[in-house]
Amino acid sequence: ELPKIRMPRQLRETYIRRVGDAVNIMIPFQGKPQPEVSWTKGGQPLDTNRINIRNTAGDTIFYIRQAQRGDSGKYELTVRINGAEDKATLDIQVVEPPGPPQNLKLVDVWGFNVALEWTPPADNGNSEIKGYRVQKSDKKSGKWFTVLERCTRTSCTISDLIIGNTYSFRVFSENICGLSDSAAIASGVAYIEKTKTTYQPEKIPQRDMMEPPKFTQPLTDRTTTRGYSTHLFCSVRGFPQPKIIWLKNQMEIREDPKYIALIDQGVCSLEIRKPGPFDGGVYTCKAVNPLGEASVDCRLDVKGEI
Repeated sequence: ELPKIRMPRQLRETYIRRVGDAVNIMIPFQGKPQPEVSWTKGGQPLDTNRINIRNTAGDTIFYIRQAQRGDSGKYELTVRINGAEDKATLDIQVVEPPGPPQNLKLVDVWGFNVALEWTPPADNGNSEIKGYRVQKSDKKSGKWFTVLERCTRTSCTISDLIIGNTYSFRVFSENICGLSDSAAIASGVAYIEKTKTTYQPEKIPQRDMMEPPKFTQPLTDRTTTRGYSTHLFCSVRGFPQPKIIWLKNQMEIREDPKYIALIDQGVCSLEIRKPGPFDGGVYTCKAVNPLGEASVDCRLDVKGEI
């Protein structure tokens, strides 16, 4: 019986593991008499201090106790009987979270806007950078709010900032493992000044301060992990101050201890405490005052623990 490797379907593509994970792979084969089994990497024998190989009559087991990035690469498996042979390639990629972006700079501040620029991280974690998460923090609250997720460029403009506030900014890198462990923080801060105007009382008409609700920053789609509390954010303006109503799948969220809804200086937040699979869906923030109403939606996906 000629030698034949029966490579499992999931191993025909790149096999991805995180740094520190175990690699435990069994590949069956067939052939009579008992085939001779050999493994190589780049044409060289394997490092038996790191990789354990165990062969039986019908399969070969490839085992690494704690994977390191240096274990990435293409491994060649050969099954041979009296000059007849079959070969297969196992492609392993060992990844970890990336480093933070580099050279984050506050390029310009004008009106209610800020421009940021940065460069990719020095270490991508052995995996392609999927994007960047940009956050802002105003000096009054000291809290960080996400303004952009999965930004694919190395620059961005942040708008709708509040007059009189001083803002700091930071940026995380993201790859297949998730966000970088730390963020790049812009060295400077942005103070949003009030635009100077010339007072001309004879030409300024009486202004109606009444305004229907209008969302200045929408909700953004989010993905969270089961059991980890998450927040949804948006901002609204209007006068009189709008009443804020949160809905999930078009059903109003009332007094439920799972949800904590807050509004501070026009920023609306909804905390979803320890979400489970049934907490995913479409969330709506509705603002209502006597002049009208407005609403924004987002989708929340809740995934199992990694």
